[in-house]
Amino acid sequence: MFVAVMGYGTVGSGVVELLYKNHDSIVKKSMQDSLELKYILDIRDFPNSPYKDKFTKDFNVILNDPDVKIVVETMGGVTFAYDFVKKLLLAGKSVVTSNKELVAQKGYELLCIAKEKNVNFLFEASVGGGIPIIRPITQCLAANEINEIAGILNGTTNYILTKMITENAYFDEALKNAQELGYAEKDPTADVDGHDSCRKICILASLCFGKHVYPDNVHTEGIRNISLRDVAYAAAWGGVIKLIASAKKINENSITVTVGPSFVQAHSQLAGVDDVFNAILVRGDAAGDVVFYGRGAGKMPTASAVVADVIDAAKHTLKKKNFGWDDAEENYIADYLKQTSALYIRGTADDKSEAVKAINARIGAIRILNIADAPENELAFITNPAPEGEIRSKINNINGFGINNIIRVTDY
Repeated sequence: MFVAVMGYGTVGSGVVELLYKNHDSIVKKSMQDSLELKYILDIRDFPNSPYKDKFTKDFNVILNDPDVKIVVETMGGVTFAYDFVKKLLLAGKSVVTSNKELVAQKGYELLCIAKEKNVNFLFEASVGGGIPIIRPITQCLAANEINEIAGILNGTTNYILTKMITENAYFDEALKNAQELGYAEKDPTADVDGHDSCRKICILASLCFGKHVYPDNVHTEGIRNISLRDVAYAAAWGGVIKLIASAKKINENSITVTVGPSFVQAHSQLAGVDDVFNAILVRGDAAGDVVFYGRGAGKMPTASAVVADVIDAAKHTLKKKNFGWDDAEENYIADYLKQTSALYIRGTADDKSEAVKAINARIGAIRILNIADAPENELAFITNPAPEGEIRSKINNINGFGINNIIRVTDY
């Protein structure tokens, strides 16, 4: 059996390396007589590569070769990847991808084509890099009704927040450091504004709750507005700030999905996840809370997950793996503002005692937080749980009180 790899970047080159390095054990685990790399698709030249005889710039060479049964897509993006993957599936080839954007946007359609053609479309590496999560959800936790899934799904933002928490580094300073170490791109928008985490939670929510969740329907916030004072107030509350992506089942016809900075209790398993590490918490009705932890990105961890899917695809050449989800439904994603949550609110008050009285009258009792060296006119507090939109509406337009930041408070 022959395999092709499309895209020879960080992950693609790791896949090729792993296919050669662990060749014998991979073949044995695949239950095939052989499993050989035949092509590497890339528009660039690699004259010094030990695999230079494998390269091609023509996608149709892979598409039209009947010996190639499994194709790995590590190109990234949607435009070319979608076109290529769709054609490959229609041609009866199984596809393995690490492309979270592709799965989040086009997963339902591609899974339908794979089912129709009795081939596999597998994407373990699209969420959590080297952390096993897709397979455990569909197999190990299959007996559970999953009620909620939440996690730290982006290593760059977690590294930045860790620097702010442990070293008192400003956001811009921590981001620059992440870029110097190669954790953040030159344009960090996808990471720090939450889009990367959004794509990943869309895939997990689709898988857990059975209907496709599109990123455009998910309320997404990043970490640009997190200040060192917010970090200090979180510590005073008894926790830390993490960028949390979460999806929760409301009923059979509705779920809520959000991405945003959140207060996480110090005793939570998510609170101790630092640097570039990721963690995913799954709440099942039978198993309770189960947490998956590890490196959420990187060349070899992600390649490991990709090659595991290659092995799985090779083992299921005569029968498609039965997993996926239905198409999206209107009003399936509930309004996050109607969901109950406690909120951390930080603002400035002309007269703090009068502001507290006014706030108490509007939303009830609050827990006031104090930190050293806070400005005299700064007021920070935690509300009681209530529908988020109601709290936001009632707290606005209080005379003499201006809001600087609002962050959700979790029960993780």
